[in-house]
Amino acid sequence: MPHFEVSAGATLAYSVDDFTDGWTTPPTVLLLHGLAESGEAFRAFVPALARQARVVRLDLRGYGGSTPMPADHPWRFDQLVADVVALIGHLGAGRVLLAGGKIGGTIAMAVAARHPELVEKLAVLGGPASLTNMAGRTPGWRAQIAAEGVPAWVAASNEGRMGTRMSPEALAWWTAMMGRTAASTLEGFLQMVPSVDVTAEVDRIQAPTLVVTTTGSGLGSVDEVKAWQERIAGSRLVVVENDSYHVAASDPEATAALVRDFFFG
Repeated sequence: MPHFEVSAGATLAYSVDDFTDGWTTPPTVLLLHGLAESGEAFRAFVPALARQARVVRLDLRGYGGSTPMPADHPWRFDQLVADVVALIGHLGAGRVLLAGGKIGGTIAMAVAARHPELVEKLAVLGGPASLTNMAGRTPGWRAQIAAEGVPAWVAASNEGRMGTRMSPEALAWWTAMMGRTAASTLEGFLQMVPSVDVTAEVDRIQAPTLVVTTTGSGLGSVDEVKAWQERIAGSRLVVVENDSYHVAASDPEATAALVRDFFFG
């Protein structure tokens, strides 16, 4: 897995899947995962996208194969945005087709708003414009992680995240993948999460934008999502029938097809 250094002692890992014709110059799709995940969160998207694009799945700072962060790391949302910008430059991609799930979608919105020259199209998959309503949840999550470990916290919180329709086998896979996240990374990251709010920036997004949410998302009602989605000029909202809030995980085939058709249609 390739790595590149973004600051002293911190490297970011990413994977590249490219099954395009060798005589073409394919576009780059960049996928940004959510809390307590890695680029593996978009595993099911690769077959749908990699025949038509170079698909890059980033492990965000502190996650997956990237350097774990100490518990006292001074997390800043702006740094996560800067990491994505640095990766686009590292890849020599010019402009990318950018998609993100959960807080990865929030990061993607900020990249598109602040760096319109880098984003050709944008897909926000269950990502809220604001995470300030998480302030009531994150202290309990941090306490549970400290007392019981990351796997126990993931298992306890995954029903709301993944919904009630996910198969036991799929739920076990997601729980194991997320459970590998370093507790030290989550300790600091979860302190930052309730401060994240890009609502004031969405008007600046110029890229054609697809927003996907669910009927029962715990990160915001359909009306709440519409309130900021409609401020993105020319954007499209798709609502999937489910009680999850992680639509890219709970409905991977349908969501990947929506992204494929939006990016390449």
